[in-house]
Amino acid sequence: MLVQLQYLRAVAALMVVYFHAILQLAKVNPAADATAFLYGETGVDIFFVLSGFVMWLTTSGRAISSIDFARRRISRIVPLYWLATLFSGVVALIAPSLLKSTVFDLPHLLASLLFLPWTNAADPNTITPVVVPGWTLNYEMFFYFVFALLLPLSETRRIPAMFAVFAVILIACRLLPETTATRFYGEPIMLEFLAGVVLGWLYGQKVLLPNRWAWAALATGFVFLFVNEALMPPESRFYAWGIPAIFIIYGAVSIDFSRLPVLGWLHYLGDCSYSIYITHAFTLAFLRVASDRLPISILQQPLLFVILSLVLSSIGGAIVHEITTPRRKVAVAGRPPA
Repeated sequence: MLVQLQYLRAVAALMVVYFHAILQLAKVNPAADATAFLYGETGVDIFFVLSGFVMWLTTSGRAISSIDFARRRISRIVPLYWLATLFSGVVALIAPSLLKSTVFDLPHLLASLLFLPWTNAADPNTITPVVVPGWTLNYEMFFYFVFALLLPLSETRRIPAMFAVFAVILIACRLLPETTATRFYGEPIMLEFLAGVVLGWLYGQKVLLPNRWAWAALATGFVFLFVNEALMPPESRFYAWGIPAIFIIYGAVSIDFSRLPVLGWLHYLGDCSYSIYITHAFTLAFLRVASDRLPISILQQPLLFVILSLVLSSIGGAIVHEITTPRRKVAVAGRPPA
């Protein structure tokens, strides 16, 4: 197993938790000037490149049909996401004050369950589902859909065909009249999945960086991810944030982590990363509500709030992971679990 992929999953998930924790602080405690520490959104870009890499690696050299691929992706993604979406919908209906970024809207709820882009009724300027972080899953599921359709092609034709399909989609979305769908699918952030696919092909061909350069690429990727997030707007993310994410993934998979001690806790958080990502919004909402009822307001203690957000989101995600994830077979050496 490529243990470094598990590490990166954990790091990316915790980056997103940190980002949303800082956003909470910025909203309820403007005096803390939390926006000066607003980083971590780029964890999504790591996830997207990593997703393309894993999808290629887990299907390359294997006889897997489009239906089998789709079934595995659906069983992995849908149950927990639907549960979280329905729970959010119920809370928005009976206790709307608990959720700051969601209001009950039936068409929005149905679109969220179907992974369709929809304008958020709570914030008409955004295209997000009921569970706001789930906007990334709308892109993920669309990528899976295209990937599944192209699986019958030979591997030598699959990557060029994938680039052609996404190029047509991006161009069409720019030429067609503006709609929610064309705005959403016209974002070049989807190219990060294709970059991950190319890295997966390079890994399969054993075209890797020498160990010294791999560590340099990994470090450089994180440095530029941090710097570019501070300097470049989200509109530039597909290259300003995507390219550093590519460096991170390519550097990490080029390193032989089998010679290094295994960080069991980080590996486990990698297993839990999807659950952490989906459930952390509820953890942050719980902390916000609890803050009003505690003798000391943790929202007025920025460092304490961030630490609690990271720790409790990890614990909550781990609990949900243990409850919802069936035991799986150990992955074949050199291949990550699908």
